[in-house]
Amino acid sequence: AVNFPWPDPEKYIDPELCKKLVAEAPEGKTVMGMLWACHFQDTCAAFGMQTALMNMVADPEMVHYVDDHIVAFYEKALKIFLEATKGKVHAILIGDDVGSQRGLMISPKLVSEFVIPGAKKLIDIAHSYGVKIVYHSCGSIVDAIPLLIEAGVDAIHPIQAKAAGMQPDNLKEKFYGKVAFCGGVDTQDLLPFGKPEEVAAKVKELRTIFPTGLIISPSHEA
Repeated sequence: AVNFPWPDPEKYIDPELCKKLVAEAPEGKTVMGMLWACHFQDTCAAFGMQTALMNMVADPEMVHYVDDHIVAFYEKALKIFLEATKGKVHAILIGDDVGSQRGLMISPKLVSEFVIPGAKKLIDIAHSYGVKIVYHSCGSIVDAIPLLIEAGVDAIHPIQAKAAGMQPDNLKEKFYGKVAFCGGVDTQDLLPFGKPEEVAAKVKELRTIFPTGLIISPSHEA
């Protein structure tokens, strides 16, 4: 790891192309960029998932060392993009998949140690440019949402409708007014197999539960 040639995003990101792509967005619309910046997932990929998760307990210093380099890459990439598009982008989507269908893949304590610090660095950069952060994680992340709110996340994507604890009424009860949400229309069963009137009923239900604070959309994909 010490001798690894860590990549430099400046070699791969063309600021002029960033400007050009953002300029193509329709006038009067909210513009959101997607950095993704999945430092936790990248760190797991660097070791292999099983080894990474074991090393978070057995050799956390090594995990932090690799993760810090990956986060530094994304910090620089985000600054390049936001400088190039200053005043033209309203939100950035970043994220890491930390949830399964039934709960978090790692404990809230490990989320706090290995996921949140890197995310907060990116959140703080975006906020310094007046840009909102939409944070993505699949699955049941209800136990991590307080940590994301504390880190400064503005909106959470998605509401994975069939994941444990991610029911819209539960999220409203716990977090209404503290963070916005995006999603809620199930893509596991409802959209692929449901009838149009069932989809319409779900949208109406979501509008009733969340009169504000929810961007209604498929729980995955746009």
